[in-house]
Amino acid sequence: MIRAMFCQFMPTSFAIMPNLDKFDVAILKCLQEDARATNVEIAEKVNLSPSPCLRRIRNLEKLGVIRRYTADIDRKEVGLGLTVFVEFKVARHSKENSEAQQAALLAIPEIVSCFLISGTADFLAEVVVEDLSAYERLLTETLLTLPNVTDIRSNFAIRSIKTHGPLKLPEGS
Repeated sequence: MIRAMFCQFMPTSFAIMPNLDKFDVAILKCLQEDARATNVEIAEKVNLSPSPCLRRIRNLEKLGVIRRYTADIDRKEVGLGLTVFVEFKVARHSKENSEAQQAALLAIPEIVSCFLISGTADFLAEVVVEDLSAYERLLTETLLTLPNVTDIRSNFAIRSIKTHGPLKLPEGS
């Protein structure tokens, strides 16, 4: 299934929330359910004609509400059987160090999502690899060499209960 994907890193400045009405919210719900649905199918579901529906979709894309369309691939079916949640604690907190850390984390393809967090760690990354040996290589050859990292904690997922769930959207005006 293909889904609309949203920002993974917290923005450094907050954008003003676009004023979404009930049609925009309905369109977003349809796209979260099936982003491969045709404009005609979406228009039918949200009770709009195709032209205004397409204009709204394009506007949502232009505003950045819809960031991209992507395939939701079954990890195990492609040989990626291990998910690890990795906490990073960094030294010398500064804007520059945080930006450098974010850039380094973004460059690692095994990291599929990453967040700047509060609490005992500074970053939380979701890592997807083939198996424990692949994670060990990633940890020793890449993660432990990241700049300013003082501590790494790994939490292994036993089973996925829910991934890539749809966002609970506001009702719209």
